[in-house]
Amino acid sequence: MFNIVTGTWNPISGCEFSCVYCWARELALTKLKNAQRYSKGFRPCLNEVEFDCKFTKGDFIFVSDMGDMFGEFIPDTWIRKVLNRVNQFPDADFLFMTKNPRRYSSLLPYIPKNVVLGATIETTENEIVQVDRISNSPLPTERYQAMKELEWDRKLISIEPIMDFNIELFVEWIKDIDPLVIYVGYDNYGHKLREPTLEKTNSLLNNLPDTSLIIRKTIRPAWFEENERKA
Repeated sequence: MFNIVTGTWNPISGCEFSCVYCWARELALTKLKNAQRYSKGFRPCLNEVEFDCKFTKGDFIFVSDMGDMFGEFIPDTWIRKVLNRVNQFPDADFLFMTKNPRRYSSLLPYIPKNVVLGATIETTENEIVQVDRISNSPLPTERYQAMKELEWDRKLISIEPIMDFNIELFVEWIKDIDPLVIYVGYDNYGHKLREPTLEKTNSLLNNLPDTSLIIRKTIRPAWFEENERKA
């Protein structure tokens, strides 16, 4: 998912945000459906066996790529257990991603400094998320506000899968958040989301601040542009 990470670790898996484009939920309900941790679907689960994992200098570990460990449906005790384990490996680095970044603030005193705090913000438009029933996670404006207010030096923003947006507003949001890294990419799984045109996405990419490392993932014409071209 992120090419700067060296591995993944899933001490907590599962999610209740029900994002329509979620590849992790699809994987859990299909290829991994016979695994014990997904025997009840994509319900949040604490995976005790994962706490035997060890990490070394040079590792950059994406924590809970198969879930959202900062959703309100995850107990504080679970998160604190993960943070305590991370704290035992100060020479490794860890990436947390969530669609509920507001929760970072309440846990900030316990988050080790070798962590990058990330959030997914796919659009500036709450209306897209609500009307198209994209997700029951906090709205994009709420995620932006939480990341803007978050006092942390190492932040990451994922604009993936990108959906239509207000370009001036998105650029302003990113400047306010001031992330170290920004990922941008289109949906890879044919969900026909309300995507921006390729021209609009390229304009956004060209206007993002050069103080951030911008990593382009799947950058392509919107699905409807492909259909128009074929017609």
